[in-house]
Amino acid sequence: MTERYELPQELRLTRNLTRDFIKNEILPLEQEIPHDSITIPDDHFDRLSKLTKDMGLWCIGVDEEYGGAGLSLFANVVISEDIVQHAAGLYCPAYGTMGTAPPEIIWAGSDYLSEKYGIPSVQHEKKGWFAITEPSGGSDPARAIQTTAKRDGDDWVINGSKIFISGSPWGDWGIVFARTDPESRRGITAFVVENGWPGLTVEPVPVMRAYYPGQLYFDDLRVPSENVLGEVNKGWDLLANKLLARARIPYSASNLGVAVAAHNMAVEYSKTRETFGAPLSTRQAIQWMLVESEIEIRACRWLIWEAAWQFDNGEDFRQAASVAKLHSADTLGKVVDRSIQIHGGMGVTEWLPLERWYREARIRRIGEGPTEVQKMLIAREILNPGGVHE
Repeated sequence: MTERYELPQELRLTRNLTRDFIKNEILPLEQEIPHDSITIPDDHFDRLSKLTKDMGLWCIGVDEEYGGAGLSLFANVVISEDIVQHAAGLYCPAYGTMGTAPPEIIWAGSDYLSEKYGIPSVQHEKKGWFAITEPSGGSDPARAIQTTAKRDGDDWVINGSKIFISGSPWGDWGIVFARTDPESRRGITAFVVENGWPGLTVEPVPVMRAYYPGQLYFDDLRVPSENVLGEVNKGWDLLANKLLARARIPYSASNLGVAVAAHNMAVEYSKTRETFGAPLSTRQAIQWMLVESEIEIRACRWLIWEAAWQFDNGEDFRQAASVAKLHSADTLGKVVDRSIQIHGGMGVTEWLPLERWYREARIRRIGEGPTEVQKMLIAREILNPGGVHE
């Protein structure tokens, strides 16, 4: 008997629960709300949130001790592929009705920070964000971070600015990376700040998606010492390895999930839409487009799974995460574009989610590290495997 890989039964059941939830609850609801919605009415949110909590699908990637489902990163990416298969899925999966996890590194801080910011965020009482990118750049934070934090008694005083910070306009608190040792490129420290503190201003940055980021201005923002996350001057490891590299894996799974949804729409439409007396699906040009999307999606899934496996097994996952991010962002753009082409004029209407995905997919080649930067990281590892890279 030939052996084949299969997902564990419990994970398959959880994935099926997720698929049914999106199909039966989220997709019908999207027929009633505006095309670019990023929220749903409170009564629907409360009803659906209770449902996902009862099903054990709340904050799937957060450890059980903090109120989440405690699933592995691999299980997370498998389920995330289905969570995002709706109009707002890329940036507002299930409209938050399956929980919105705080930035992962909050749990690397003190019990005080976990209890004050992390756990209330899991409980949907607060919303968190993290801030790295600055007007001076974002792809090379070791050099680009110019926002400073200086000790003043028991407090730290932050000055500078950040830009393109997702979630910040709607957030309650965030993790800010600032330079605390001007003599060292890696002399960076993470601070937990609150949106309402004097000295912090958050302004929206208009972009081609409804879920817009923010620009932050720090003007003598005072932060108590207990809000230092981790060690002073040791924030580089939190930033590069525990936040950015890890985040690329579920980010890639979201790219994959929307690509799958767009591909499925193209397949079904090609079977029903007729031209010159025959379905589109009989045309070789259409068939080849579908084949290309199918191959890219299958390859993308295994690349993401490989990165998640490596992370869960304590291996060096960083190169695999970059490969997954690069390939998934490219696949998403190509598959959505082909689906629009197959749908013709219908593809660019607001009656379908394709044009929204098309706009949002373009951003994914920039977010979580641009494609060109991922290529640079992958090349470094190819040429100097396991080496230390600046």
